[in-house]
Amino acid sequence: MNPSALSLDHEAGRAVTISAGGAVLFRYVYAPGTQPGESPRPYAHPVNSLAGDRLSGFRPNDHPWHQGLSLTVTNLSGVNFWGGPTYRREDSYRWRNDHGEQRHREWLELSPARLRHTLAWHATATGEVMLDETRELLVSAAAGSWSLEWASRLVNVTGRTLEFGDPDTAGLPGSHYTGLQFRGARALLDDHGDAAIRLCSEGANEGEKAVHGAPGRWMEWHVQSDETLRRTLIRFENPSAPIRWFVRRAYPLAAFSLNREPGLTLPAGGAIDLRHRLTFADVP
Repeated sequence: MNPSALSLDHEAGRAVTISAGGAVLFRYVYAPGTQPGESPRPYAHPVNSLAGDRLSGFRPNDHPWHQGLSLTVTNLSGVNFWGGPTYRREDSYRWRNDHGEQRHREWLELSPARLRHTLAWHATATGEVMLDETRELLVSAAAGSWSLEWASRLVNVTGRTLEFGDPDTAGLPGSHYTGLQFRGARALLDDHGDAAIRLCSEGANEGEKAVHGAPGRWMEWHVQSDETLRRTLIRFENPSAPIRWFVRRAYPLAAFSLNREPGLTLPAGGAIDLRHRLTFADVP
């Protein structure tokens, strides 16, 4: 399979679906209409293997704000672009009137191999635009696998310095779930005693405890789908530099954490560039 086999279906004002050889790879919903407390943002769901297995999860009952593949910031100068309750050192997790929303502005390119658009990151309570984003999704397919490269340029348009935080930087160690998120289908990493179902990362790290928080340029999930029993290898990559991976196995979640201790700041007019890659390979 090659990029010429890719095709695009545009549901104007709502979503774009990318397929390869007639098989749906993912549906990118850029006008989601989700609840304010879930920090509405564009997401990709379903995300499928080439063989047709659904790999992503959407609004699971444990965390309804986990929505396929999406870009989040857990705490941007007091605004929650992740969804759900917000953690603070003084009173732990609470539902607060502090959520944000990412709104699609315009398409710059709509083609099967490249989706490029602009977005505005709003603080819902005040309406203030905090970030302008240019986002690009690059799609490629080959025999037995396909890849999605996610690139985002975030520009601070507030006129003041912004702070990027998360529960880890607020005093809850290991809770650095911020940045690009992938929520997997619930049973992907249920190993039922099968050692081939596992997660690992650069540096010979094996298992959740070893991978979680360890710096590396890549992490892999070796998974199996219910019903079809087919296996898929999901590879997460941050090619430019090692990052601290966030991973959960019981409710499959991977995050490309963008924070560094004690946190990341962005001056007025400053920009952050993110570039990540996910590859979904069918396992014979």
